[in-house]
Amino acid sequence: MADYIRTRRTLRLPIWSSVVFLTLNAVLLVTFVVLSAFQSLTGALTIGIVAISIGMFGVAFYGFLTVKEIRLNRRQANFVDSVTHELKTPIASLRLYLETLSMRKLTADQRAEFYGIMQNELQRLDHLINHLLEVGRLGEIGQMGDPEDVLLKPLLNRAAELACNHHGRKIADVFHFDLDRAVIRAPRLACEMIFGNLLDNAVKYGGDSPRVDVAARVLNRGRLQVSVLDNGVGVPSDMRRKIFRLFVRGGDELHRKQSGTGLGLYIVRTLVHILRGRVSVRARADGPGSVFEITLPGTLLDDAKPPAGAGS
Repeated sequence: MADYIRTRRTLRLPIWSSVVFLTLNAVLLVTFVVLSAFQSLTGALTIGIVAISIGMFGVAFYGFLTVKEIRLNRRQANFVDSVTHELKTPIASLRLYLETLSMRKLTADQRAEFYGIMQNELQRLDHLINHLLEVGRLGEIGQMGDPEDVLLKPLLNRAAELACNHHGRKIADVFHFDLDRAVIRAPRLACEMIFGNLLDNAVKYGGDSPRVDVAARVLNRGRLQVSVLDNGVGVPSDMRRKIFRLFVRGGDELHRKQSGTGLGLYIVRTLVHILRGRVSVRARADGPGSVFEITLPGTLLDDAKPPAGAGS
């Protein structure tokens, strides 16, 4: 929540700027009156023009800060609505199934089905709570431990598996991989969070039958580019920069079809920047959907020298 805390602190800026501008205008007004009394018309006119200019700038600047705060408050309200919904839904579901289990006699198959549903709801709660906790310690996660050579293919396979399990899909029906044999030079936990959030979003916001294509290419100068293509409705051009901000989600909570908190892409962007990489989004050229591109430190995998501690 570091950026959120910093944003709250900026409330001091419009307050102090207003005080400064009002003080300057008062001083200039007094000067204007004094010069007018001594019939120094040229000096009085100059002071008057400066006072009006400063006043107009102050009003415009204060208006800009006010609009910025209104937009932040709106995003925070959407965030509270979404988190409330995300928490209430699994809790209500768990309560219903527990009451059913305690009040009715069920067959072994029915009990097994109920236990499976309850396990999925608990995982959903755990996923949300972890998201909220992760935002508060992104800086620590990005710097956690020394960078290591993380094998790309197992990393993406694991992220895809978790995303499909989360949304009740089969990985073979959703994901297609076209990857260079590569490693990412970064802390493992940061990599897992980056691609876990990105692939989960690709499945969540894909089409009715989501299809996600993941490609990875090693570039020059030790850089690796990973592209994630989904088949959803895409991101409007005016939202492509905003969606990486804290609390930002497209639309309004009352009319949105997909659940979420607006934290996933903020986590992605923050960790990518900590790792000195880049992330961007654009429209697909071959049909509906979006293309998320991430560039991170990485190299081709040398089969003769497997990376130490990279795992399989």
